[in-house]
Amino acid sequence: MPGDNTKSAHTDRLIADAIRNRRNREAGYREQALKIYPWICGRCAREFTHQNLRELTVHHRDHNHDNNPGDGSNWELLCLYCHDNEHARQLDAEAARQAGVGSSAERPAARATTSPFANLKDLLKRNED
Repeated sequence: MPGDNTKSAHTDRLIADAIRNRRNREAGYREQALKIYPWICGRCAREFTHQNLRELTVHHRDHNHDNNPGDGSNWELLCLYCHDNEHARQLDAEAARQAGVGSSAERPAARATTSPFANLKDLLKRNED
């Protein structure tokens, strides 16, 4: 079917354009971040040189890869391991939120509905008598 080939070619072109644009965008902010910040992981403080610089990544603090201010305020440099850990924590937090599980800071503490020591004074008096 000729229509399917046209759709496929169009889709392939769109995907190729998106990949090229993403690579250009990433190369731009990565180079900027490497010029602004020292080559040290922001979490574990591992230092990097030209030999292992490929293991240092740019993390977007707000997790929006399109938010790339020129001053680098949305970036931090993280090693591969810390970067993976950061994103895993974000995914875990999102899964917990969707499951209705939140941190104790987000919800008020449950109040006790009973008072186990309410009659303690009376019980102690009975034992004395």
